[in-house]
Amino acid sequence: MPDQLQLDLMSEPSLAAPMKQLLLEMLRSGHQPSAWELVEVIEQNFGPKAPFELRDVLVTITKDGFNTRGNRDFAESLLQSDDLIAALRGDEAPKKEITSSIDSLLRQSSAYRTTDNFKEIVSFMGKFRDYAPFNNMLVRLQNPTCSFYATERDWRSRFNRTLIEDARPMLILAPMHPVICVYDLDQTEGPELPKEIDEFAKFEGEFEPAYLSLTVENAAVRDRIRIDFKRLSSTNAGFATFARGADAWKMRIAIHDELDLPSRFGVVCHELAHIYLGHLGSDKDHWWPSRRNLGRSVSEIEAESVAFIVSTRLGLQGSSPEYVSRHMGTGSIPSAVSLDLIAKVAGRVEEMTQRRLYLRRSAGANR
Repeated sequence: MPDQLQLDLMSEPSLAAPMKQLLLEMLRSGHQPSAWELVEVIEQNFGPKAPFELRDVLVTITKDGFNTRGNRDFAESLLQSDDLIAALRGDEAPKKEITSSIDSLLRQSSAYRTTDNFKEIVSFMGKFRDYAPFNNMLVRLQNPTCSFYATERDWRSRFNRTLIEDARPMLILAPMHPVICVYDLDQTEGPELPKEIDEFAKFEGEFEPAYLSLTVENAAVRDRIRIDFKRLSSTNAGFATFARGADAWKMRIAIHDELDLPSRFGVVCHELAHIYLGHLGSDKDHWWPSRRNLGRSVSEIEAESVAFIVSTRLGLQGSSPEYVSRHMGTGSIPSAVSLDLIAKVAGRVEEMTQRRLYLRRSAGANR
């Protein structure tokens, strides 16, 4: 840093307190920005010299016991990230490369919202009762991949569907009853379902199988993420979670094994994006950020945007516009969505399809 700039900084009052307040307000409102986005906001509000104090502000947040665990984790992962160094150095933000792709996705998603298929899936989903959070938890414990469930009576009266022979019930609590039985969609049969239910997570096109095998191998070898293909609920394409009780693995992903190869690949991209975007929180080595409090709509738009960008660049056409359309709210992209991190993660996942990568050499090498 030039001597004159050091003198200028020393002669001016510290902006640390108002900067910290602004960042905490952003976090409380559901924004968990990239390093580039944060530096830009700081410069706009406090001037071009203010970012030089940003690292100290983040350190105070990590040490402030009155802050939430999520805020402390976010600040710590940003401090450990090479992104902060790059942003403070003035390196160009990644989002420039993907703006046109995101615009295309949003245009297609907005157009889909006017179709009969969209109205049909909205009507279908709206017929499900709102069960108490505790009952939702009970269902998840009994069937972690269940997406739609209802009582036998509701399946018959609301959807004109009947239970299959030997249907397997799940138990929930209800007023005036010890327990009542509910059933997953897989346990019913009846009229044709909305197209989005029958053809969920569909990706099509000429596909090179090595893209998927290399991605799975690189996830395991480089990032200690285990990807399994197994039977899930018919309406659950996949999920990502922590690898509990297994020191060799940081995270694990399960993908519905009845999907074809292109669709498996698209869903793998989506679930890897959830991890690399920090939606599940950081790992102990801070190989990806901690952005756990974004809200479901923002998280799903970010993850599916990554899947859309990677799959499109590799020649596939998928159901991303239909999926994103359900999470767009008023019809525009939520302000908390980070284009910088979408661009960075899309680049990382695409690289995983092209060559063998090796285990990170040092903790905190968040690249």
